[in-house]
Amino acid sequence: MAGTLLRLAAAGWELHYFNLSCGNGGSLEMDGETAARVRLEEAREGAARLGARFYPPVARDLEIVYSVDLLRKVAAVVREVNPSVVLTHALQDYMEDHMETARLAVTAAFAKHVPNFASDPPVPGAPGDVAVYHAMPHGGCSPLREKVEPDFYIDISGVMERKRHALEAHQSQQSWLDASQGMSSYVQSMMETGKELGRHSGRFGAAEAWRRHLHLGLSRTEIDPLADFI
Repeated sequence: MAGTLLRLAAAGWELHYFNLSCGNGGSLEMDGETAARVRLEEAREGAARLGARFYPPVARDLEIVYSVDLLRKVAAVVREVNPSVVLTHALQDYMEDHMETARLAVTAAFAKHVPNFASDPPVPGAPGDVAVYHAMPHGGCSPLREKVEPDFYIDISGVMERKRHALEAHQSQQSWLDASQGMSSYVQSMMETGKELGRHSGRFGAAEAWRRHLHLGLSRTEIDPLADFI
């Protein structure tokens, strides 16, 4: 989603970057604590390359579960930021961490202005409408191989090199993705996905694709802040 973030930044939006998981499980060479430490620095650098404020992770790999304790932590960050837009994972994706992250993000956005829900650490409820958007699942399909169609595409042709530069900060993922998912180059895979989505759009040289979450409980009307970028 870095291309969409960069488009938003160019239009004057503030960017905020929050990884729920620390990445401790994503290495065959490093132990978990070392991997988490390396991933943390890479994530900070990736956020810096996007010009985004960074928020540290609150869970470990394969331990992101939809629980009240974790929801309180995610809600605290959402309330601190008080976003107008939340970009998150697909509700259906190839792994549970991604899907549970999406669910937590949606509920935290819903709870943003619910003062009687206690966050951890305590942050007062934040008023204001919010629009939630879900990225495409990896591979473009659900875990049951059902094709997922986006609602719309965002043109990222003009920011692809900056997106590439941000992704290249995550160097430790290279060997892990090659061994676990057959991605010989995660950067090249990203570039090819962007071009493929651009072809599917019928309009753009490179694109990111999105689905808009139902507005009920999140905004008073069907706001669509990304509409200006379509």
